[in-house]
Amino acid sequence: MSVLISGSIAIDHVKTPHDEHQNLLGGSASFAAIAASFFSPVNLISIVGADFPERHIDLFKSRDINLDGVQFSDGETFRWSGEYFDDMNTRETLDVALNVLEEYQPKLPESTQDSRIVLLANDSPDNQHSVLDQLGNQPNFVIADTMDLWITVARERLLELLPRLDLLVLNDGEAKLLLETGNLVEAGHRLLEMGPKFVIIKKGEHGAMLFGKNRFFTCGAYPLLTLHDPTGAGDSFIGSMAGYLCQLNKSELDFDHLTGAIARGTIIAGYSCESFSTHRLQQLSTEEFETRLEEFRQYSTFS
Repeated sequence: MSVLISGSIAIDHVKTPHDEHQNLLGGSASFAAIAASFFSPVNLISIVGADFPERHIDLFKSRDINLDGVQFSDGETFRWSGEYFDDMNTRETLDVALNVLEEYQPKLPESTQDSRIVLLANDSPDNQHSVLDQLGNQPNFVIADTMDLWITVARERLLELLPRLDLLVLNDGEAKLLLETGNLVEAGHRLLEMGPKFVIIKKGEHGAMLFGKNRFFTCGAYPLLTLHDPTGAGDSFIGSMAGYLCQLNKSELDFDHLTGAIARGTIIAGYSCESFSTHRLQQLSTEEFETRLEEFRQYSTFS
């Protein structure tokens, strides 16, 4: 079984208080796919331009990421440039060039139709709807991410997406914006009423909250000693969740399965922050992951 991941592939330029790197692999689908591939094979749905580096294509292929659903255009790849400030929680987007993303419409090849888990990584609600429309009535577990831009400019289409989801994932600022409330617990419960079976509200370095019908779970973040670049941490979180859920190979996924997925997503997201781009994830071993997961279990246990 495979995970289908749809979203953006980008070339990033990232500056932090300590370092600066250009021509990095970026984009919501890139981080999510590489994180998911730690657990399961991935079918990637996106678009790149003629300028997209061959080394990134080789990386995807080396991670059992199927590129049949990636469109290769004659144009230029989506590019993003941003700068993080001292606390690494605040960033400024310096430049965005949509390029091939501007007119992009996802197309799902036959080889992707058997995906058990579907992750609609950050993308326009129109494109997220399109992916689900092309999947038809298959018994998929559907996860979707979003961002403040779509809440502002495509709110109605986003709201129409919610009843089609098993799991909605968004961060605390986005939840407050969408629900117009400062209370995250209230926001989580109200989002459940809007259609998805489960809701996760991410809180960055403070972890995440999971909401289900009459169920609640909260999970802290793994305590990192070093933080190099938080770009893509949220995408790595949700991607590794999707990969882990696919690995379980369950016909039905429940609340308890999601709590285990959140813990593993938290660990992978932490590793993602320890390098620029996906460099740390590319080097991550199963032994390293299991060691940190066991540490995290101990941190989260009480009597």
